[in-house]
Amino acid sequence: MAKQSASDSLKESIRILEIRQAEEGQILKEQFKVTFESLKPINLIKNSISELANSVEIKNSLFETIVSILSGYLTKKLLVSSKSNPLMKILGALLQFGVTSLVAKNVESIRNFISDLIDRLFHPEEEEVPETE
Repeated sequence: MAKQSASDSLKESIRILEIRQAEEGQILKEQFKVTFESLKPINLIKNSISELANSVEIKNSLFETIVSILSGYLTKKLLVSSKSNPLMKILGALLQFGVTSLVAKNVESIRNFISDLIDRLFHPEEEEVPETE
């Protein structure tokens, strides 16, 4: 009788392990599908763009870069015409580089100055008039 119960116990353990193996195999297959989908190039690009769009640091860095490049370009366009001699064009390019570098280094103070200027324009402080007796 002991043999029968040991044999039955062994068969039951094998059956339980086979069920667990089937369940874990199904979970593994599902995880493989998810991983395969996430590694497709289009999904990698979508996820990267989504992360870029949600990153505050990247937005600030992109803003700073655009502002500095744009300011340098506008400075060059204002001071150097397209019909200028080659020396003026070289000086314009150097000026553009200098302005771009200056703005890139001081973008935070420029941002603060512009925000203060906008605040003063749209929310002027009323001057206090001294009372006369």
